[in-house]
Amino acid sequence: MSCSEIPNKTFTRQSIIGKKPTIFTNVYQKDTNIIIWQRHLCAKITSAVNSFIQSNKKATVLAVTPENTHQVLYQEFGKTESITTLSDDIALLVDMFCCLFDLPRAGLRLNILDRAMCPRFHVDHIPCRLVTTYQGIATEWLNHNDVDRTKLGSGNNGKPDEQSGLFQDLQSINRLSAGDVALLKGENWDNTKGAGLVHRSPPVQAGEKRLLLTLDFLSD
Repeated sequence: MSCSEIPNKTFTRQSIIGKKPTIFTNVYQKDTNIIIWQRHLCAKITSAVNSFIQSNKKATVLAVTPENTHQVLYQEFGKTESITTLSDDIALLVDMFCCLFDLPRAGLRLNILDRAMCPRFHVDHIPCRLVTTYQGIATEWLNHNDVDRTKLGSGNNGKPDEQSGLFQDLQSINRLSAGDVALLKGENWDNTKGAGLVHRSPPVQAGEKRLLLTLDFLSD
């Protein structure tokens, strides 16, 4: 997941943020490494998420297509009222993700978390990942120009991110909000080596739970 990186300030990378899902077409701009669709979850989805978390505990890894997402989720969780509502939103995101990247299917992870899954800042060696947090604290990330990439992985010399010199101060840390949907470019995106988005899972407070959805490319 993480590794030492040669610093690369020859790239210019920016975030693009908007209130409509059409913002995702900007992922093909070469100077971007995160695209964020800011959205607020409706009360119906929020209620379904609460019910889902109360009745499920496991992390789920599935292969889905735009055509079978509902069916696959029903097979995994049963056709309850909460999963029916939640699957409507997930199916929409799967359809958008596959359409945007011309993919026949996607790898879906749905995790209920009570601790940080990837607590250190890192880059992913993938083309691009969709992430959204339905409940709880959401993903943290750093602007490209705020990162000393020599401090990733073993370059931190055993020091916490906040002390390693990876970034200057806590004000450098950006955070998504629950409900936001983001596309995170990784190191395997075209011409992105050395400029994949640096991000991490935030700590989850005691007694709280986080519902995280990710979508990934699947190899044939």
